[in-house]
Amino acid sequence: MTAGGRVLKLRPDDSVAVTLDGLPPGAPLSLGDDDAALAAREAVPPGHKFAVVAVAQGAPVTKYGQVIGYATRPIAAGEHVHVHNVGFADTDDARITTGGVAAPDPVEPETFQGIVRPDGRIATRNYVGIITSVNCSATVAKLVAERVRASGMLAAHPSVDGVVAITHQTGCGLASDGEGLELLRRTLSGYARHPNFGGLVVVGLGCEVNQIAELELPTNTAITSMTIQDAGGTAAAVRAGVEGVGVLLEKMDVERQPVPVSELILGLECGGSDGYSGITANPALGVAADLLVARGGTAVLGETPEIYGAEHLLAERAIDDDVAARLLERIAWWRDYTAKHGGSLDNNPSPGNKDGGISTILEKSLGAVAKSGTTPLTDVRLFAEPITAKGLVFMDTPGYDPVSVTGMVAGGANVVCFTTGRGSVYGCKPVPSLKLATNSEMYRRMSEDMDINCGVIADGEASVQEAGQTIFDRIVATASGEQTASEILGFGDEEFAPWQLGAVM
Repeated sequence: MTAGGRVLKLRPDDSVAVTLDGLPPGAPLSLGDDDAALAAREAVPPGHKFAVVAVAQGAPVTKYGQVIGYATRPIAAGEHVHVHNVGFADTDDARITTGGVAAPDPVEPETFQGIVRPDGRIATRNYVGIITSVNCSATVAKLVAERVRASGMLAAHPSVDGVVAITHQTGCGLASDGEGLELLRRTLSGYARHPNFGGLVVVGLGCEVNQIAELELPTNTAITSMTIQDAGGTAAAVRAGVEGVGVLLEKMDVERQPVPVSELILGLECGGSDGYSGITANPALGVAADLLVARGGTAVLGETPEIYGAEHLLAERAIDDDVAARLLERIAWWRDYTAKHGGSLDNNPSPGNKDGGISTILEKSLGAVAKSGTTPLTDVRLFAEPITAKGLVFMDTPGYDPVSVTGMVAGGANVVCFTTGRGSVYGCKPVPSLKLATNSEMYRRMSEDMDINCGVIADGEASVQEAGQTIFDRIVATASGEQTASEILGFGDEEFAPWQLGAVM
């Protein structure tokens, strides 16, 4: 707290600080004995930055003890620091020394009330999934789900959480042996084998490129498979689908039982980020991730374009040079990928991100990486690849939230935590998603969408550690069956979004 309101300087050598409440012009500021008193030269919105020292044109601007951009003109102490005076420059590949981060001390495993499948897989929810091979079968899948819900047949099976149609916009019009088809099949196969699906109806058209026979469907889940053409058309396929769900439901009644939290795979996501994200919700989620890893569980960080500029911090935590090299290879792939399409990784911050105080992708990434906590990086996976390692795992996903979470769920994530400052709304059936607000104002305004208010950290009502423990406790409760806000609202039927690569023909 200063005479100008609550401000936060994150590292002693940072050239900027953050105002938590906003500053009017002329507001007096003093950040401690080492900084001379100064005044705000202009209005600075909440969550935005102001210079604590003069920064010369071309000089680096630092926050979190790291470079977040370069001054595009001279910046005076007390001046608002944002897109009008800070620019992006590509990062240099840093020298990385791996293996220097110690694994957390193991903690006696806690338990949650999970669902144990006959083959030993652990689920956090119990859904019927209707998987579609192609967009042409999407309407049939949705009609089947709607009619099952309307029929009342779910009422006889209270341990079944519902039926969800997994539909998408592709499956045909693409190369029959290309990267795009391989990625789609890997994603659909990952959803099909997800333990949160206790039964599956798989629906195709019949003549599509992505044939049902080419999907890796599980042998340990009850499945009904059909094509619209063989069933006799749309109406016949819908009737067959509803009948198939009825048969599956008779096999899906379950009882929850205690299982160790080491069986949890936690997806870490942030969307609609703001200037509070890297200060409150993201580091608190990092604490929760550490608590889970210490108990033998797994946390999965994604969004490769949103670790750009902070990748060296992750690579240094890699357990060995191979893991670090695979992480940096994905960064190189993304540089090339965006360049081929005439873009830049700095195109990533959205208008909402910028309105919330984030100026460059470097700043966004440094805040985003805080979700990963402090434990060693044990593995790097491609999009939708099965997650097999324990500890902190990185998955190569785009920064677009629905696509990123789709990849993590396909890989096996059975709980998701999603931090947001602007107020992203999201759910991801069949996996529960907890929404973490970065600031109290948004939490109050969108309280029916949010599960946890991490703005209490900025309000001085809880420490990052305390908020992290709260998140961890909610993760365990959610995995045990407690509904999230997005589940109560019904989100998750439209959020399946495979990453589409390759030519559409």
